[in-house]
Amino acid sequence: MPNSHKTPLNVAVLAFEGMSPFHLTVPCIVFGDLSSHFTLKVCAESQDLLSTTAGFQLAASHGLDAFDSADIIIIPSWHMSYQPPSQALIAALQHAEKRGALVVGLCLGSYVLAAAGLLNQKQATTHWAFFDDFSSLFPDIQLETDMLYVECDNVITSAGTAAGMDCCLQIVRRILGSTEANHLARLLVVPPQRQGGQSQYVSVPMPERGTDLRLSQLLDDVLVTLNLPHTIDELAEKNMMSRRTFTRRFQAVTGKSFGKWLLAARLSHCQQLLESSTLSVEQIADACGFNNAVTLRHHFKKSFGISPSAWRKLFETPLSNNELRQKQG
Repeated sequence: MPNSHKTPLNVAVLAFEGMSPFHLTVPCIVFGDLSSHFTLKVCAESQDLLSTTAGFQLAASHGLDAFDSADIIIIPSWHMSYQPPSQALIAALQHAEKRGALVVGLCLGSYVLAAAGLLNQKQATTHWAFFDDFSSLFPDIQLETDMLYVECDNVITSAGTAAGMDCCLQIVRRILGSTEANHLARLLVVPPQRQGGQSQYVSVPMPERGTDLRLSQLLDDVLVTLNLPHTIDELAEKNMMSRRTFTRRFQAVTGKSFGKWLLAARLSHCQQLLESSTLSVEQIADACGFNNAVTLRHHFKKSFGISPSAWRKLFETPLSNNELRQKQG
């Protein structure tokens, strides 16, 4: 239900030493552009100038005491090499959460909320590249790996950089309603609500070949003939092993079953062809060893959350100026 606040809500955004200016800019541009509804304050623990990854410095006008009157507190990111937040910052966040303020951790800002105990036994998300690290540090938090943002009571966390914009627009939507959020999204030239989750952006590496030279050579042969219907029996025979021995050896060397390894290899090749060729989905299905386009679409959607055609549009290379002029001419 849209909030009918007539008095602007106070939004406090944390700035810190060595941060990326873009992460700070996202909540600032969203809530700063709605000054009739929100009063924005950039805060920091130190009154000193703060360095940024862009080579310039910035000064925050407020300290952590601004958290005491904030309706919304946003931690826009955090140090990529995790540094535990200070006790002062933890105490300020805990106090704000207890009195009912909305506390938001964008991207790696989820680390700060987790360290403060605000995510204990709750669902949360963060940038996909840090899933393993986050889970090892905070095993009691239920990490949602395919969500752009997660709302849990009065705590919200978001995925990577661009998802911070999605999250901030969602906050506007739940406070002011869809009309205001959609209008702001149009001004910022971004989708009002993106579809899909993080899985579509996760880099899928080529499967490991392992350290067994004979098996590695065999897998190299598979990788260049993915269009063929490879089977365990066929590969076991080529490697002069029984099916059982091959299966056990393959799992020990690569860390996964042959079926999962082969599917990952085919999907990775499919991604490359979608991004770099004009082949149809049917042609790519043949080239990657899927029986047909229907099977390819099923596995692709299951693994990445979007269709092959949507992937192609998402990652296609923009035309150069010359190519664009030629196309228009």
